[in-house]
Amino acid sequence: MSKIIHILFVADIVGQPGITITEKLLPSLKQKYHIEFCIANGENASGGKGISDKIVRHLKSLGVDVITSGNHIWDRKDSSQVLNNHRYLLRPLNYPASTPGYGSIVFVTANQTKIGVVNLQGRTFMQPLDDPFTVGLREIQRINKDTKISIVDFHAEASAEKATLGWYLDGKVSAVIGTHTHVQTADERILPNGTAYITDVGMTGPFDSVIGMKKEIAIHRFLHQTPQKYEIAKDNLHLCAVVISVEQETGKAVDIERIIIP
Repeated sequence: MSKIIHILFVADIVGQPGITITEKLLPSLKQKYHIEFCIANGENASGGKGISDKIVRHLKSLGVDVITSGNHIWDRKDSSQVLNNHRYLLRPLNYPASTPGYGSIVFVTANQTKIGVVNLQGRTFMQPLDDPFTVGLREIQRINKDTKISIVDFHAEASAEKATLGWYLDGKVSAVIGTHTHVQTADERILPNGTAYITDVGMTGPFDSVIGMKKEIAIHRFLHQTPQKYEIAKDNLHLCAVVISVEQETGKAVDIERIIIP
């Protein structure tokens, strides 16, 4: 019987509240689920916009092995330097090849298991980047020569685009995990050829908010259609995540469990 690898994917960490709840819950989650490998999306970890060098190091010290991101990774002026300083911090692969940083990694765990991670960004209602389907498949085929276990963070706005990529990569990757909207969906499943899928893993941070923003500011924006400074909410902290169980020999997922913890 093939050994089962348990992988934890922590949803988009939003600001200091998201870091605080991660600090509180991550150790017990890793112990409860016998986690061998942990991924977290950190593009909003620094005040809701981008990620700092200090936060990257802190998340690593908490037990996050690979940090993925998305369009907000560029919202700090030092983003290029931070990406270049940390090989385990990813930006979406389908940005132009000359863009700073890396879009994928093959990580070797403490148990010497190789796990590939690919970060992609959608194009529907977002920037007109390179095709994530073509770019993603090419990179996955390269990674699959080194390991059969691979996880895709698909940072995208449209549910249809995420679902389509899930079907397109079914059987080629261990999991396609959607990020970006900060609203956890209840459609986790194992696709027919062994790929775990969820449209959006959700948000780790303040739930008395509008996707992490103070609700009063969001209401003002929609009522008046005028700019307001983005401010992180603070109350009712939750951690959202999924645990993916993968056969080491085949790279196929056998289970995906959705998590939301106050």
